[in-house]
Amino acid sequence: MENMILKHMDVVRGITISILKKTTEEAADITPKGFNNNIRWNLGHIAFIQEKLVFGLAGEPMQTPESYESFFGAGTKPADWTEAAPSLEEIANLLKDQAQRIKEFMPGQFDKQLITPFTNKAGINFTTVGETFLFSFYHEAMHVETIKKIGKAAAAE
Repeated sequence: MENMILKHMDVVRGITISILKKTTEEAADITPKGFNNNIRWNLGHIAFIQEKLVFGLAGEPMQTPESYESFFGAGTKPADWTEAAPSLEEIANLLKDQAQRIKEFMPGQFDKQLITPFTNKAGINFTTVGETFLFSFYHEAMHVETIKKIGKAAAAE
């Protein structure tokens, strides 16, 4: 079962990387009317939150750059950025490396208890690494859909 779940992560991450590769640096920074964030933010947010859900909450070292929390953490937005955000290439490399690290880390970890139980903004409670990891697929897919909506809205403006 673990192998099947890790294969599913590859599918989800492959979709994300495919969209990233089709995005230009200019398009990544457009925040259309009605949106708080842009494509770059959503991609960086996927990377930061996945890192937190899989590694951070398990008490493992997070390997995203420290700046990712201020750029891409929950509640942040590009309008508040005071320095240049990471390039799409940097985010793409991080997403690819992260998937590989997860594949190496997760086997045998699905039932590992989190250091502290975690409740997300929606009120969902998590107690194991497996629960947060599986939730991360939903989170990533939700942001991929937002990226698609931003792209359509930007093209229509």
